Amino acid sequence: MTEFFPEVGVIPFVGSTSKDELVFRRYDRDKVVEGRPMHEHLRFACAYWHTMRNPLADPFGVGTALMPWDDGSDSVENARTRVRAFFEFMEKCSLDHYCFHDRDVAPEGADIAESERNLDSVVEELAAQQDRTGKKLLWGTACLFIHPRYMHGAATSCLLDVYAHAGAQVRKAMDVTHQLGGSGYVFWGGREGYTTLLNTDMKRELDHLARFLHMAVEYKHKIGFKGDFFIEPKPKEPTTHQYDSDAAACLNFLREHDLIDHFKLNIETNHAELAGNTMRHELQVASAAGALGSIDANMGNANLGWDTDCFPGNLYLATEIMLEVLAMGGFTTGGLNFDAKRRRESFEPVDLFHAHILGMDTFAAGLEAASAIREDGSFEDFITERYASWDSDLGRRIEAGEVTLDDLHAHASDIGEPGIPSGRQERLEAIMNRFIIG
Repeated sequence: MTEFFPEVGVIPFVGSTSKDELVFRRYDRDKVVEGRPMHEHLRFACAYWHTMRNPLADPFGVGTALMPWDDGSDSVENARTRVRAFFEFMEKCSLDHYCFHDRDVAPEGADIAESERNLDSVVEELAAQQDRTGKKLLWGTACLFIHPRYMHGAATSCLLDVYAHAGAQVRKAMDVTHQLGGSGYVFWGGREGYTTLLNTDMKRELDHLARFLHMAVEYKHKIGFKGDFFIEPKPKEPTTHQYDSDAAACLNFLREHDLIDHFKLNIETNHAELAGNTMRHELQVASAAGALGSIDANMGNANLGWDTDCFPGNLYLATEIMLEVLAMGGFTTGGLNFDAKRRRESFEPVDLFHAHILGMDTFAAGLEAASAIREDGSFEDFITERYASWDSDLGRRIEAGEVTLDDLHAHASDIGEPGIPSGRQERLEAIMNRFIIG
């Protein structure tokens, strides 16, 4: 059998003192943390689009990636070969899950029928490799943004025929996700937004998008798909404004259109940054609504104003993310998907391994730090004390909706000027650092 990465063996866990490079220092997949092994907490997933299909091009230069397993053609046979290379990579990196867009894995045909035949052939290979390796599909999705037909959007297109094409594509992508046992299905509105309001009927587009999602829910029940539906927020790029701009906007849209019971959110770090929010903010907004489903694990670059999709190497950020994941009781159908690409200068196949080791070790360290923080209890105790006044009889009555403005006026008049305690931000940041850097 062909070996696609002969220079690299299975990446072992060796511990933090090793100076070797193609090893895990922190990701000990079977180590138990808070009653579960690391691999169940983290549920790492490999992004097919970046790992197998990203040529590492940028607006100023052609791709640099060396992919010796890929003959460069759009043939179905080449697409099936990519699948075999992909699963070998996942095996050697101990990645248990993966994610894909339909057009990542199979070439688009001349019409819908040919596109679906192409996809079916590659899905046959994906299923065979899943059976061989035990790897699982975390989620699938449809690519509704690359083809020129989607230049004005897909489910928000001004053209009914384009809307119909999008529906046909999503229908098939849901079918194959279900066939492969996917835990979820993602809706990412790459071009669901506008570049200028001079040519846009925003209300009509949003109503069309809502109807599209209702049709997807109906089809989900028709085929018996039990996985979760996820929406992935992003504020801009490629459009000036995207309708799924951040977690709060997505939740508001879902509530307004009676979809809130059918969707959770797939939150991406770099998208949170583009929205002007922190990742922890976005996670808490989603979690507070019971809608935090999955995470795209990457980072942005503060010096660049676009979606750079860097591999995550920030221990502080990983710790904050895992604090939120542990607080909600852990992932169910979601996980940590490395929607991240190597830098253009990291173009050799071995760099794929270095990149994923970086991300996996970073999140393993973040998981352990987050667990230690929770066990210590300093932050929980501080927050409990900070809001202690709300545990009074009056506080409980306010939260129960039993107090009027007249009652508040009487209380404030009686107590005089309140005492104000310090927020102790720097002290808390120092405590955080203690768990991360020792």
